[in-house]
Amino acid sequence: MGSPGLRVAIVGGGIGGMATANALVRHGIEVAVYEQAPELGEIGAGVLMTPNSVRLLERIGMGPALAAVGARIGDGSQYYRKDGTLVAPILTTDSQGWNGMYGMHRADLLTILADGLPNGVIHTNHQCVGFDQDEAAAHLQFDNGASATADVVIAADGIHSALQRYVVAPSRPVHSGSVAYRGLIPAERLPWWRRGVSQLWMGEGKHFLVYPVRSGELINYVGFVPSDERTTESWSAPGDPVALAAAFAGWDSPIERLLTQVDTTFWWGLYDREPLSTWTNGRLTLLGDAAHPMLPHVGQGANQAIEDAVALATLLATRDGNTAREALQAYESLRRPRVAEVQRGARANGQRYDSAYDDLNERDAEIAASVTFRSWLYDYDVEADAGELAGT
Repeated sequence: MGSPGLRVAIVGGGIGGMATANALVRHGIEVAVYEQAPELGEIGAGVLMTPNSVRLLERIGMGPALAAVGARIGDGSQYYRKDGTLVAPILTTDSQGWNGMYGMHRADLLTILADGLPNGVIHTNHQCVGFDQDEAAAHLQFDNGASATADVVIAADGIHSALQRYVVAPSRPVHSGSVAYRGLIPAERLPWWRRGVSQLWMGEGKHFLVYPVRSGELINYVGFVPSDERTTESWSAPGDPVALAAAFAGWDSPIERLLTQVDTTFWWGLYDREPLSTWTNGRLTLLGDAAHPMLPHVGQGANQAIEDAVALATLLATRDGNTAREALQAYESLRRPRVAEVQRGARANGQRYDSAYDDLNERDAEIAASVTFRSWLYDYDVEADAGELAGT
């Protein structure tokens, strides 16, 4: 159990913040989550949950809920060239053959995480506008006039984090040169679509990803296209279905058939950052996209935030208010090298998916060989490493 009296405040009620709250509660640590929105919610889009995070959520007790509302993704998942030529299978298991991969609706995942918390932990309508700390505690101020005091503050407030500036000098997000069209289609409108698989098609400057969510009731698609326009990072900027269909005209027939069923779509600007020099300042630390925003090309944004959550909770479990800062430094030293590697891997995969090669056979060979990187991702047990650091 957590040390008596340790108080943790989390700024941000997204996947990273809510996963951290659950991981802390599991260790008996007092926690409060402060979310600026009037209610918890995620715009309708999919997220791939991979074995490295699913095993952690299962330990917290969320396995049955994930299985109930997720869509299991398994054998038959494939990479293709844009004309449908098979390139390689997509890895959906760890090295032991355990299939811990789900397509999830973000709103469903957030609901699972919220339902795992005791009443009174989540405070909506709290936009953080100020932070300071002293030897004894950290202090937060909110736009509604409220304030909070804690031994530790975790900034899980996204790529545009309001608290990041208290840790490192401000840096601008890096635009990838691409935007993504995202949307969901009822599976009943695509009765011919292959069930229970993830499929990704790769072409010049573009790629197209499809996988199921919500127990297979919905098909999630993402079409990545080049753009110099600095589109919003928001999930909810409206896109043009006609422009989306035109961008993938002449591609493999399943994509063209799927796109005839798209009524509404949303634009998502793709940004990351160069790895930060530090995540921690005293009693404040960064987590998830506030610490390491990454491109979606290895599907690890949410999964790495969940790894962060469990690592941080494990390291704080043996600390009190006087020694919590040491746990934050240990968390940073454990997590920064791995997520920097994932950030770099996501950028490199984006180049592969967008066929930025003179010889596509070379690209295809790299895609086939990427099973090694995927295994490194999926086999990792952050709780074991954090426990070893904590001496537990």
